[in-house]
This record gives sequence, C-alpha cells and structure tokens, in this order.
Amino acid sequence: MTSIQPTDEATPLLQDQPAQQKTPLPWFQFSLVILLQLGESMTSQVISPFAPQLIRDLGITGGDETKVGYYVGTMHSLFFFTQAWTVLYWSQLSDRVGRKPTILIGLFGLSLSMFCFGLSTTFLGVVISRASNGAVNGNIAVIKSMMAELTDSTNIAQAYAYTPLAWASGGTLGPFIGGALSHPAERFPSVFGHSSFLKKHPYFLPCAVPATYSACAWLIAYLYLKETVQQPMTFRELVFKSARKNRSNQSAETVLSETIDKPLPLKSLLVFRVIIAASSYAFLALVDISFRAIQPLFLSTPIELGGLGLPPSTIGNILSFFGVLNGVVQVFFFARIHDRWGSKRIFMTGIAACIPLFLLFPVINYLASKQGLTPVVWVVVFTQVTLSMFPSFAYSAIFIFIAAASPNKASVGATNGLCQVIVSVTRGIGPGVANSLFSLSMAHNWFGGYLVYYILVLVVGVALFVGSILPSSL
Repeated sequence: MTSIQPTDEATPLLQDQPAQQKTPLPWFQFSLVILLQLGESMTSQVISPFAPQLIRDLGITGGDETKVGYYVGTMHSLFFFTQAWTVLYWSQLSDRVGRKPTILIGLFGLSLSMFCFGLSTTFLGVVISRASNGAVNGNIAVIKSMMAELTDSTNIAQAYAYTPLAWASGGTLGPFIGGALSHPAERFPSVFGHSSFLKKHPYFLPCAVPATYSACAWLIAYLYLKETVQQPMTFRELVFKSARKNRSNQSAETVLSETIDKPLPLKSLLVFRVIIAASSYAFLALVDISFRAIQPLFLSTPIELGGLGLPPSTIGNILSFFGVLNGVVQVFFFARIHDRWGSKRIFMTGIAACIPLFLLFPVINYLASKQGLTPVVWVVVFTQVTLSMFPSFAYSAIFIFIAAASPNKASVGATNGLCQVIVSVTRGIGPGVANSLFSLSMAHNWFGGYLVYYILVLVVGVALFVGSILPSSL
C-alpha cells in the first residue's frame, strides 16, 4: 500500500517528481486565452507614450515641467488602487459563477472605460475613466486561474512561455498605437486635419483601437470560450437563496465531490506558501512598474532636466521594440531555460537585472548631456531595453509558484485574486512614488537629480531577499 505524505504550509510548493510525458496543450482554448489577454495588455500600454504630453495638454501643471511626474504617477496609480479594491471580488465570483461570465463582464468594462478615457478633456475625466478601467479589470487574475485549469504540471512551463506573447504583443502594439495615433489632426493633416472632433479629442483615436479590440474579444469569448470551472452557479443561484437551496438537493455522491472541492474562505488561503509567493510577486511588480512608469517620463523629459527629450512617437517605437524582443525571447527560450535553471533561479535573475536597469538612467542622461543624441547614447538606450526583458522572465516563473500554491483547485481563482490584490496595491504605490521621487530629484537636484534611481536600487535589494525565501526544489 502506498503511504500518503502529510503536507502543510511549510511543504515546498514544487517537489521533485519522476519524469513524465508532457500533456499537449489544448491549443484552441489556450489561444483564445492569449487573445483575451492581448486586449488587456494593449489597453494598459497604449497610454504610456503620450501620458506625459496628455498631462501637459490638460494644463493641470500650469506649465511647470517638474510637476508632470506627479500627475502621470497619480494617473497610473489610480488604475491599480481601484483594481486592488475589486480584483479579489471578481476572482471569488469566478470561482462560483465561472470564469467565462466574469471575463465577459471585464471585457465589456474595459472597452467602455477606454472609450471614455479617449473622450476625456479634463484631468477629472481622465481620473474617473482610468479608475473605472481598474475597477472592472478583474480579468488579470481570472485568466491566470483559467490557464492553471487548462494545464498540468507537465506543460505549465510551456504555457507560461507563451503567456508573455500576449503582453509582448500588447507591449508592442500599444505603445506604437499610442505614439503614432495621438494628435492625429496634427500628425496626419491630409487625413484627419479637417476633423474638429479629433482636434478636440487628440487622444481618442489611440484609445479607440484597444477599446474596439476588447469589444471584438468579448464577442469571440462569448461564442467560443469554454468554461473551466466544474458545476458553476448561475447568477440566479448566486443572488437568490431559494435557488441555492434547490441546487443542494442532489445525490450524496455529488455532494461529497463538491465538499472536497468547494472554495475555501479567505483566511484559509493565508498559509506560508501563498504568502511568500504573493510577497515575491508584489516586490517584482513594485520594481518593474517603477521602471515602466519612469521610463517614458525619463525619455520625454528634456536633457537639461535629467531626461532624454524625445517625442511621443519615438518613445512609442522604443517601447514597441521591447515588446517584439520580449515576445520572441519568451516564446522560443523560456521553457528551455526553465527546464535547465528552474523557477527560482529565473525569478532571482529577473529581479537582479533591475539593478543595472535603474543605474543606466543616469548614465544615459550623462552621455546625452555631454554628447547629444549620438549613436553611443542609442546603444546604451537599447542595452537598457534589452535588459528590461529579464523581469518578464521573472513574472513567468512566479506565476508557476502561485499556480502551485492554491490549497485546492476550487480556490485557484481566490488565490490568484489574493495575490493580485497585494500586487495591485504595490503597483498603485509604485508609479506615484517613483514618479514623485523623479520630480523631486529633478526639482531639488538631489544627487545630481538621480536620487530616485539609487532609492529604487535599494528596493531591488529587498526584493532579492524576499525572493530568496522561495522554495528551491522543482
């Protein structure tokens, strides 16, 4: 008789297992999931190239360039703070009524709020639409739960190798669209020069593209996406007690099955393996979002004030280059590297790469201030862009830990939601604090205007310490 080994919160998430034959991925459903993620990533990335210019155009800073960072950071942070308030609700809802209806609600809200963002002509309008965008955007955790249910231990690394393809594609298309289509009446006068609507709403066109994509993704998901939650509730059963009572009148065998696999209460998720995976994910998100928030601000800030002085179109091209590079490397190399190095080594390498990422900002500005935009400066810029794909590897690795951390299959959504709440809070703090530090360092010339980068390097050190506690065995 085979003995069963007891497990508790100190048990490693991923233990050594004998070699198994890989289960083929369900490619059609898996491809649909990737397409759904593309809409979300495109929506989040499309505003990056023009966000600083949008703040300038709204006139909220009164022409003070040192205040741009505060407002850009606030705009980014609002999305993640409102997401933090609602993402656990959406994740728990998806455990009960299913992934598909929750995803459909998220896609509808994503599309509507993005159209509203493009129509906003005041800072208040931008704030409300951006906050709404985060509040309805529970799909980031729900889709991760669906991916965990579409895979098993033999093919999960392969699945997460393809997952960044959506974010990389969105990271390529979003910045390109945002940079190329903002202020279309000025950039393409022969085509849009006579449109008074686009003159009044210069950022509607780039926002309308991902909004329309999300609307199309809603239709595709409605028609073809299959539910992965077994025996989900209907909304009627969720709302009305009598319907839930009727549902309970079933065979003893079914009742026993549901008891074993029913969603656990929130406090039951707060075990060590979940906490350490969530904490590592949060610190990775903090350093990564700080870099992503500062990068376009740095690139758009004049050289004499500590940046590089580039227009939105060029910034969009740089961010798009990262998206292409990151997507290609992730798809073709992540699974192989994961098989060789393991999840923890990949995660730690991705975190450590953030140290040179931040330190290259002052190097780029120093070279540009001495030489102008010479080929040497561009080489260093693209070296930084290349290094910035390593944190993306770390994301793929930590998702594997989180997928393994759930106490049972019925609580996968809640586990992902709990992790996403913590990450959304850190992502809400990160852009505001990082961009504010950028503005303060520039305004007061602290450490030559570079203090923000040195502080963020210290944060990376803390992230490395937290990540070192993750289990080593795979």
